[in-house]
Amino acid sequence: MRRAVIRGTGHYLPERVVENNWFEDKLETTDQWIRSRTGIERRHFAAEDQRTSDLGIAAAKAALDHAGISVDQIDAVIVATSTPDFTFPSVATMVQAGLGMKRGFAYDVQAVCAGFVFALANADAMIRAGQAERVLVIGAETFSRIMDWTDRGTCVLFGDGAGAVVLEAVEGDGTPADRGILAVDLNSDGQYRDLLYVDGGVASTGTAGHLRMQGNLVFRHAVEKLADTAHRAVERAGLTTDQVDWLVPHQANSRIIEATAKRMHLPMEKVVLTVADHGNTSAASIPLALSVADEQGKFKPGQILVAEAIGGGLAWGSVVLRW
Repeated sequence: MRRAVIRGTGHYLPERVVENNWFEDKLETTDQWIRSRTGIERRHFAAEDQRTSDLGIAAAKAALDHAGISVDQIDAVIVATSTPDFTFPSVATMVQAGLGMKRGFAYDVQAVCAGFVFALANADAMIRAGQAERVLVIGAETFSRIMDWTDRGTCVLFGDGAGAVVLEAVEGDGTPADRGILAVDLNSDGQYRDLLYVDGGVASTGTAGHLRMQGNLVFRHAVEKLADTAHRAVERAGLTTDQVDWLVPHQANSRIIEATAKRMHLPMEKVVLTVADHGNTSAASIPLALSVADEQGKFKPGQILVAEAIGGGLAWGSVVLRW
């Protein structure tokens, strides 16, 4: 059986760092209020001349360098994003051009904060089917461009950034002992659209719009659905949760992450946490967390990782892989 193995990781964060106290002169909020409710201490904002594709290109280059793979060896580029440079063409094609890649194909995936999980599932399916040998999977966002700066319930939560992984086809035995992606679980339910959405779009207002969220309801759905999808994916992989070495969750809110880990009976020592420094970077949060933890040497060969995310739609899912 062909497996999709992570060969390299990389990330990019814009130079501008915004601490919580930046919001204190603009909103009725404080650093302590933000930290206590979200675990966020700072986030990065893209410069005025930076686009989502610029962030994605930088992360992709870092991942390729880490993998020791040239762009000429990449068959496909998949970018997960909800904040594209333009309505079209896709961010992925602009990343492809920015990397000097003149072969293969590129496209975007839009599942908001769950986008990277959906993109990984796409790449895994293509590798299993023999359609690609190596796929560059990127999560890149500039959520600072769709914030309502008068809404303290949302604008303090989000940041900009990008993360990337290089997936490569490797022959496995078809058992849970294989390296690479072992199982995927994807879900969505459009009846919850109004819980988390952007109030603009090409066919509605003709504007980019601003992010709107019913925070309490999103929290409730997130904890339940993230734990459920992780359990299903682990079971599909032929494993049990006590065999999980690392949980790499969507970095939305430390309280959601802690509650999900508790439902999975995982100690926080087994959870990758980057939300304090990055805020919620939507589709970029999992690849950012993977890259940072990899850079820190946390992951050891053979360890089991579970990545999980939920976003607007609602859309949610998880991926189980052996490092």
